[in-house]
Amino acid sequence: MKDNREIISHLAYWLFIGAILGLTIFMSGKSIFSREVVVSLGYYSIINISVFYINYTLLIPQLLKKYWMYILALVLLIAGMTAAKTIIAVLYRDVILEHHDSKTGALQETDLSVYMISTVFVSGFFIISSCLIKFMLDWFSNIRVQRSLENERKDMELQFLKSQLNPHFLFNSLNNIYSLAYQKSEKTADAVLKLSEIMRYMIYESNDIWVELSKEISYLESYVDLHRLRFKDGAAIEMSINGEIKDQKIIPLVLISFVENAFKHGVANDPADPIRINIIANQKILHFSITNRKRIGNKDEVGGVGLNNVERRLQLLYPDRYKLNIVNSATHYTSELMLDI
Repeated sequence: MKDNREIISHLAYWLFIGAILGLTIFMSGKSIFSREVVVSLGYYSIINISVFYINYTLLIPQLLKKYWMYILALVLLIAGMTAAKTIIAVLYRDVILEHHDSKTGALQETDLSVYMISTVFVSGFFIISSCLIKFMLDWFSNIRVQRSLENERKDMELQFLKSQLNPHFLFNSLNNIYSLAYQKSEKTADAVLKLSEIMRYMIYESNDIWVELSKEISYLESYVDLHRLRFKDGAAIEMSINGEIKDQKIIPLVLISFVENAFKHGVANDPADPIRINIIANQKILHFSITNRKRIGNKDEVGGVGLNNVERRLQLLYPDRYKLNIVNSATHYTSELMLDI
């Protein structure tokens, strides 16, 4: 990509220079095959292109950081090219230095010192233009590198956050299954099977940055079913799903932390005050909310790793595209999330 951009920039520059030369020759009325034009386009083009690329490929990369050495090298380059052009002008004096006055028609000769000063300015033009093109391409290249590094940093942080989330979830789920096994519940086998299905999704299907919303909701439903097995009469959970679920995308494992938090810190066995999960989706907005009654005497820090984790992931992947509202009242805990999807 960088090489292609560099080639295109150089081609555009030299086509621009060529167009100016062509227009100048056309307006002068001279034939492109005339001796003066051949000398100017031949010898001078080689010298000017040499000035451009000596500065572009050698002096800037090697000496720019050595400020005084770079200035000295430019002076020597301009002096050398001016000397070469002057020698050519002397050899072809009748072609380059001599010209007829447009009014009188008398033959006149350009003063050699004036000619040398003009060649210094021409060399300076090609040096400045080569610097501008070099700095412009390097600037765009640095921008791309910075963006690439930023994306890599973001990917590494997301992977780290996800690595935190999976063990956190597994730890909580194993505690639930341990509780069933300790009670010698017949539901233990079903709980292990349900956990294996959940882990399959976490390991194999949630590796991409984006997953189908329908799969993420199915994963939530499996997690809720896993918790239902903990209670003799089933957990008190009301789960409502409405809207356009298919063909929508979401970052994986973003909703599970809120559900985990509700089961960890809330009352899940009171039919009169169940955990309420509500999901509404359309083509633009996903609205997720969950409310649970708080357990009396629960002194655990509400949120923990899970909610801090998910909010950081939202900041990275949904900048300015999400709203998270958490209400922690005396009796209930409510999390409400709105995503632009």
